[in-house]
Amino acid sequence: MNARIRQWWDQLRESFWLVPASMVLMGIGLALGLLAVDRRGWVPVSVGGSSWLYNGGGTGARTLLGAIASSTIGVAGTVFSITIAALSLAAGQMGPRLLRNFTRDRGNQATLGAFLGTFAYALMVLRSVRTQEEGAFTPHLSLSVGMLLAFGCVGTLVYFVGHMASRINVDTVIKLVSDDVRDAFDGLVVDHALIPRPDDGVWHDAVVISDRRQGYLQQLDEEGLAAWASERHTALRLLVRRGDYIAPGAPIALMTVPVDGAAEAVRGATALGATRGSRGDPEQTVRQLVEVAVRALSPGINDPHTAMSVVGRLGAALCALSGKTLPNGVHAPDGRLSLVVPTVSYESLCDVMFHMIRQNAEGHTAVLIKLIDAFTVVVATEPDIDRHEVLGRHAMQVAADAKRTVGNTEDLAELQRRVARFLAIRSARASAANLPSALLGLNTDA
Repeated sequence: MNARIRQWWDQLRESFWLVPASMVLMGIGLALGLLAVDRRGWVPVSVGGSSWLYNGGGTGARTLLGAIASSTIGVAGTVFSITIAALSLAAGQMGPRLLRNFTRDRGNQATLGAFLGTFAYALMVLRSVRTQEEGAFTPHLSLSVGMLLAFGCVGTLVYFVGHMASRINVDTVIKLVSDDVRDAFDGLVVDHALIPRPDDGVWHDAVVISDRRQGYLQQLDEEGLAAWASERHTALRLLVRRGDYIAPGAPIALMTVPVDGAAEAVRGATALGATRGSRGDPEQTVRQLVEVAVRALSPGINDPHTAMSVVGRLGAALCALSGKTLPNGVHAPDGRLSLVVPTVSYESLCDVMFHMIRQNAEGHTAVLIKLIDAFTVVVATEPDIDRHEVLGRHAMQVAADAKRTVGNTEDLAELQRRVARFLAIRSARASAANLPSALLGLNTDA
């Protein structure tokens, strides 16, 4: 149940309509509150006769409110059109999977909400205005606030133009997605000792649990499922993780000791969706950033500078991960094994980060060199020798591709020098010796 609640909350929080709808309700509530103040005569006489408040009659009030309402709803349509145009541009240049970064942008939502909220406010006040023949009621305070909201909408429109101009900039998009990658990595690391993974023999005679649902696994309540298994003195091993697509009838888990209600417990601890979400799925967040680089390297766009910028951001994300522990998915709440969940590893993260960029960088020597430089910076900060081996494997793959595809001998020689520098720094980090000399080589040859 917690998984479904978290899924519903994430969908609500990232929906495009929540902020505009809330601001419309706020506009209606503000109008009703100020109209009540006007009707009860709570505005002091000295303030009511001030030149700062609207002091015209009912006919002028209706004209003013009609102008505010018509102009704000018209500009709201323009704002929506501009947003759709920006979404189309982003989908064509950077990939459709990045559209959620525009639709969840609070600046876009607040701008649309400001105009719609002012429109709703003007309509609510307009319906209460009465001319002399109808009973003569002119809400001076409400009209004055309506004028302030109209001026605020003018400022909001100026902000929106500048905001959208910056949002469709590819460097801004790369920064926003790389921030998501960093946040995903921060939520992934653990600060406690890991429980060793059990031997595969534990699951040799386990019972298979299948699921008739289908869709992407978006949410998983690991703590709740681990507690359920612990209470029943059994152990579960999930065969899928966040981001995996579950086919109907496919095995989803293994169970050591058969317990009634296990399939229902697994279904209750998981929430599926039609799309692959990025929350709790760092590999999906990385793929969004990698897609920007891959599209930039396509013949239709041919923008290696964007790909190099992405590689630099990916290297920085790995540097932030240096020395930190990744979870292994083992849960034992009472000291007894109760749940094992597949998790991402450093190797799988590096594979998602660099394989597709390297494979699409044939003929782009500068991008290949940037990849080696990124590996060099990461290996200089990473104390884990096993992770050095992962980075070394990727560096050797880049070197092999360069040897096969780079035709210019000087370019190939430069890339080989970068590889040699990477190997020297990796060796220095492994032996804790001569690292300053290796770093000086990095500065003089760059």
